[in-house]
Amino acid sequence: MNQSVIIAPVAESLVQFLASTNYSKVFVIADNNTKRHCYPLVKPALPKHKLISINAGEPFKILATCELIWKAMTEEELDRHALVVNIGGGVIGDMGGFCAAVYKRGIDFIQMPTTLLSQVDASVGGKLGIDFQGFKNHLGVFQIPKCVLIDPAFLETLSEREIRSGFAEIIKHCLIADGKKWKEIIQKDFEDQKWADLIAHSVKIKEHVVEQDPTEKGLRKILNFGHTLGHAVETYFLGKASNQRLFHGEAIAVGMIMEAYLSVKKGLIGTEALSEIEEFIFATYGKVQIKEADVEPIISLTRQDKKNRGAEIRFSLLNGIGSCGFDIPVTVSEMRKAIAYYMG
Repeated sequence: MNQSVIIAPVAESLVQFLASTNYSKVFVIADNNTKRHCYPLVKPALPKHKLISINAGEPFKILATCELIWKAMTEEELDRHALVVNIGGGVIGDMGGFCAAVYKRGIDFIQMPTTLLSQVDASVGGKLGIDFQGFKNHLGVFQIPKCVLIDPAFLETLSEREIRSGFAEIIKHCLIADGKKWKEIIQKDFEDQKWADLIAHSVKIKEHVVEQDPTEKGLRKILNFGHTLGHAVETYFLGKASNQRLFHGEAIAVGMIMEAYLSVKKGLIGTEALSEIEEFIFATYGKVQIKEADVEPIISLTRQDKKNRGAEIRFSLLNGIGSCGFDIPVTVSEMRKAIAYYMG
């Protein structure tokens, strides 16, 4: 993976990056939140540029928004030597990168992740995409950004709920790849976690995995632990009333408990590990109320998971705390039991 990730104040890292390049134009994508809170921190380091602001949130990560972005790119007469700068969380990074990768068969882009979630996960590894017909990340490509500029100072612009959501991906990285770090984080309350250290730790894990499997043919699938049922839960609640919608990390926290249960049922981890995982996740996130009527629609959504092969629904499950396997078939009956276990 030829990707540069720089963790530093963005005023320094962006100036340094641009000094080594010669782009014809610079096109900045933000949402209405990052335009207000983050763009002012970046603007002084930018040359002359065009800014487009779009609606914030997962419901707008769709083709209609891409059309607005491509229209603005076309009106700005961006050529193939232009640069796109994505300032935002996972939605902006996924969609802005996707738009850049498709426009004129691909122009350069950089990611400037502003949420904890995007700093530790979404911005690294070149996965880009949008939701389609209610299915999360259903359309997309792999394209590595020219660089990822991570500034922990952006976390000061976030709500506690947004930071807590990002923490779920940190938990996941520890569970799949670093049991020692897992033992460290569970000794601390959420408020006492050291974010700069954990960002660097997660980036290192994800880079190591992606370098070995850039296009998710094998090992990279371990990064989807908690995501098969977690994405299904997230997608299901995305279609509900706005006060019932879950942040990505909140849904992945649900998925990690369900999939840790499946790991036990497959004989891959012990019940003690499951107890440790669910105790920490419930203490950090509380419990999402899933009703009996929600179960079958959630299971139905797993049939569109990108890890599937034919009719076989495949999971990434823990082999132990700090280790993960992939391409493990799970039946509908087993999923029902996993959801029932969570519902408790």
